Amino acid sequence: MSETIAFLGTLDAEEEADFLAALAAALPEETIRPFRTLSAEERAAIRIAIVANPDPAEVALLPNLAWIHSLWAGVERLVRDLGGNGVPIVRLIDPELARTMAEAVLAWTYYLQRDMPAYRRQQETGTWRQLAYRPPGETMVGLLGLGALGSAAAERLVGAGFRVAAWSRSPKPVPPGVAGVSGPEGLAGLLATSDVVVCLLPLTGETRGLLDAGRLFAMKPGAALINFGRGPLVAIDALLAALDAGHLSHAVLDVFEVEPLPPGSPLWRHPGVTVLPHISGPTTPASSAGIVAGNVRAYRATGRIPQAVDVARGY
Repeated sequence: MSETIAFLGTLDAEEEADFLAALAAALPEETIRPFRTLSAEERAAIRIAIVANPDPAEVALLPNLAWIHSLWAGVERLVRDLGGNGVPIVRLIDPELARTMAEAVLAWTYYLQRDMPAYRRQQETGTWRQLAYRPPGETMVGLLGLGALGSAAAERLVGAGFRVAAWSRSPKPVPPGVAGVSGPEGLAGLLATSDVVVCLLPLTGETRGLLDAGRLFAMKPGAALINFGRGPLVAIDALLAALDAGHLSHAVLDVFEVEPLPPGSPLWRHPGVTVLPHISGPTTPASSAGIVAGNVRAYRATGRIPQAVDVARGY
């Protein structure tokens, strides 16, 4: 019988029950128990922890951890809170996440390309007016980030007929039909020429505040922004200023520095902002449990810890 695996998280009772049930179904040979049910002696024997935004103080009470498996793809919070303890952190790499994220990028790009925000404003004022149609082939979409999510999104956009450019810090292979750019000059050129900029970058020391006032006002006049990466990538005060000045036309925001977005945030009521409750790349219990199960079984068979996050890079 394998040793117990600890489950730690700050989920509500229903979410925790759903994930525990999915993990039990995917790993019937393992015993997975919530941290709170473990005695001090049992905690000392834990070698694997499966986590969903855990309390660092609880993780510290597992002194003999060999590795930590996150149930999320984003790990910047784990790196911040736990990166200094030396325990390898394994992020969720889920092909289903790339598909759902690419689906969301295409859907909300269509939302902007087909002028849905303008039609919503017209409805509020009782205005019946048809706007000129702009085909996808006349719309340049600039992707920031060319990892698994960015590549999948680029392929969907190209398939839908959009012109697509994608930026990464250093040169990377790009899907067919995508213009790849890199470095500071590549970023400047992409921002200046894109009708829609889609941010899919992870949050690191280098990307925090990447879209600051200078870069937002360097975007093509009338362009729109979609942020599906992380909230702190965008300087919100500068974004609101660019929208108020009419330099940018709209922003679709699914991620925020504080979540849930506080009721007093001006983003809720701004006519140039669409607020989404972090739904662009949902993690389902079944899909994530399957990925975790594969990694745990491989570790049991070989003793090798799955590829871990580079703490210095932040992802």
